[in-house]
Amino acid sequence: MTLPPALVPYVAVALLVGSNVFMTFAWYGHLKFKAAPLYVVVLASWGIAFFEYCLQVPANRMGHGHFSAAELKTIQEVVTLLVFAGFSVWWLGEPLRWNHAVGFALIAGGAAFVFYR
Repeated sequence: MTLPPALVPYVAVALLVGSNVFMTFAWYGHLKFKAAPLYVVVLASWGIAFFEYCLQVPANRMGHGHFSAAELKTIQEVVTLLVFAGFSVWWLGEPLRWNHAVGFALIAGGAAFVFYR
């Protein structure tokens, strides 16, 4: 399937968002199930991570012509922070404090330099 070139960056970013949702659940979702044996949560996390890879790899392959590898990684990191912030509040019930917001904003500000021409 070939996408129109104008859609490529949007689809790549959408795939990165989806992959980060899966990866955040793979890495942190088990924290609500502390009674589960470690080997069970490791296997479950691997299973969830498979779907993350099914989105991440195409996102990087598709996006690499439009974005540099450094830009793709930077997008992924900013998306990770946004997804994690929502996940932390919604799934884990952990409120974000002002210092988290400031720290995330500083990271996003630093990420902006990657895209500076």
